[in-house]
Amino acid sequence: MEDMNIETKETAVDMGNGNQTAIPNGMNSNIMPEVLTNAIYTPAFLRTQIGKLMRVEFLIGTNNLVDRIGILADVGASYILLRSFENDSLVYCDLYSIKFITISTTSSLIQNYNNNTNNMNGYRQSLGDITNNRYW
Repeated sequence: MEDMNIETKETAVDMGNGNQTAIPNGMNSNIMPEVLTNAIYTPAFLRTQIGKLMRVEFLIGTNNLVDRIGILADVGASYILLRSFENDSLVYCDLYSIKFITISTTSSLIQNYNNNTNNMNGYRQSLGDITNNRYW
């Protein structure tokens, strides 16, 4: 199903996993890069993980690892968007600097997040073990 946004001249296309992505008008929505459709590529695999809690580790420079924890919101050909549960902001992450991704299999925490986005303090308390790296 497609919804047209006249102001931005984009079409929202259902990706089949309950999520929608914006495709600029003039682009055929049926022609997507293979890196976004074939799960042998990292972006396509990560698109199957949208909505899951994950820890993403990035290599900065030659030997500095930095990590971010959040819920995967979107995946493009060269980036991912993580929704931070600390301040409910979106973090744009370069796909090419990612070295490791740990995907949580604890779905009840994600459901708790989705149900309590207005009560962030309670959510942070319920995720205390994750933020203290007990699950990583």
